[in-house]
Amino acid sequence: MIKRLERNNMAGYLVQDKNELLELLRRLIPDGTTVGCGDSVTLEQTGVFEDLRKRDVDFLDKYDPSLTREGKREIYLKNFSADTFITGANAITGDGKIFNIDGNGSRVAPMLYGPEQVIVVAGTNKITEHVEAAVKRTRQVAAPLDAKRLNKSTPCTTLGRCIDCGHRERICNDFVLITGQFIKDRIKVILVNEELGY
Repeated sequence: MIKRLERNNMAGYLVQDKNELLELLRRLIPDGTTVGCGDSVTLEQTGVFEDLRKRDVDFLDKYDPSLTREGKREIYLKNFSADTFITGANAITGDGKIFNIDGNGSRVAPMLYGPEQVIVVAGTNKITEHVEAAVKRTRQVAAPLDAKRLNKSTPCTTLGRCIDCGHRERICNDFVLITGQFIKDRIKVILVNEELGY
């Protein structure tokens, strides 16, 4: 998979655990730079957000409890000019593609354009054989769990599966498949040899 990511002009890494992940991130993200982030249970579980808050970086912390709705939108816009944008992924395919479903686009938009460097962190449970499996996994496993975490009242939170609802709180609005990059290694995918996130 790492070789296939590289063929798609993206860098691939494999680490064994949280400690190796944090060590690698400290090498990839220099001090004194600006770091934005997308919503990610994986990054929360591995302590990445906590580590960034302690580092000598300008961390655009979307989780700051003092943020207003306008303040959060301002951070989302600043993410486009961040030196590094770090996020999780819903699925990574065996042929080296990244798949995500997003609610308002604030996570997937900076992955596509803007930041000089994008780092995607995913547990090995996010690996799927192909794109069709990635979409199925995301809709039937990740999205219902995420909707529940976000206290949405969508049908999937009670059914535990997607029924392609048209609910006003639906979080499955933007389906984004990244198949490659013009700029070599702009996107770096770090696989952690553990089950992480949804």
